[in-house]
Amino acid sequence: MTALADILRRQIAAQGPITVAEYMTQCLLHPRHGYYTTRDPLGQTGDFTTAPEISQMFGELLGLLIAQVWMDQGAAPRFTLAELGPGRGTLMADILRATARVPGFHAGAELHLVEASPVLRAAQAQRVPGAVWHDSADSLPDDRPLFVVANEFFDALPIRQFLRHPKGWAERVVGLDGDQLAFGLTPPAPLAALDNLLDNTPEGTMVESCAPALPVIDALSTRIATQGGFALIVDYGDWGSAGDTLQAIWQQQKDHPLAHPGDADLTAHVDFRALAYASPLAATPLAPQGALLAALGIGQRAQVLAQGLTDAALENHLAAYRRLTDAGEMGQLFKALGLYPVGAPQPPGFGQVT
Repeated sequence: MTALADILRRQIAAQGPITVAEYMTQCLLHPRHGYYTTRDPLGQTGDFTTAPEISQMFGELLGLLIAQVWMDQGAAPRFTLAELGPGRGTLMADILRATARVPGFHAGAELHLVEASPVLRAAQAQRVPGAVWHDSADSLPDDRPLFVVANEFFDALPIRQFLRHPKGWAERVVGLDGDQLAFGLTPPAPLAALDNLLDNTPEGTMVESCAPALPVIDALSTRIATQGGFALIVDYGDWGSAGDTLQAIWQQQKDHPLAHPGDADLTAHVDFRALAYASPLAATPLAPQGALLAALGIGQRAQVLAQGLTDAALENHLAAYRRLTDAGEMGQLFKALGLYPVGAPQPPGFGQVT
């Protein structure tokens, strides 16, 4: 049993069950035992691998997309280039390399990274020298256009879970079964925040909400609406809540969410509809990652990078391409949403507005 499990058991025994959101917050961000505060979770020695760590093509194409949107909006001579949850800094490093020859882009960009983990901040400093770090999006500059990317950021924000009941909603909580952590439900009651879902949610259906996402979207939207810019969100999820999506990864394997608190990564699918509806900005159509990368030219880029590769190096390159784009890999599960000022040109690669 982990050290954090003991802390949670004592807390619950003294104060009662906690929400899933409170549990996730403790597991991921506890100052001494939190998953993100104590380790680098990425790569072969970690528990998961993100798209930028799979291939440079991902960051290169997203970087050129951001640069194109910057040019379409007038190529501001001074702007913020930011990333939420930058991991090791690989994505931003690839974005900067790909945009190095875009006239005026690097000269006008001021780099800002929103990162809570001291361990990951140290890794980011090696790949993105000169960046300014923030604990939250609220402190990003608000006096210039903001171009921001968030790859696998919103999936790690704490969620609450509610089960549809004839009398309203029963919230899923974490309590104790003997001396073991266990899921339970609160007595059902009306919940104003979910009133709009009462009529079309069958009894017994789980609904998830992510309140911490809303102030992030508000902070980004306020800056982009007033100064210009673009928010590019890439994550796994869909248009709407998809039931119980809470999952844990421990030692690179799926795990029960309560089995290893503090030692396992906890995530949930992103409700892109909730993000889009929370913003006053215009939203692109929701695009599968594979379709967006194809529209941005990943096939051609893959061919260029394949030149000169042989044997294992070539096979690894092709495997990375397939992993990013195939429907059975990340291509369909992961989606992309763009938010941009009303009246500005729609960002390329997302297809026609529907």
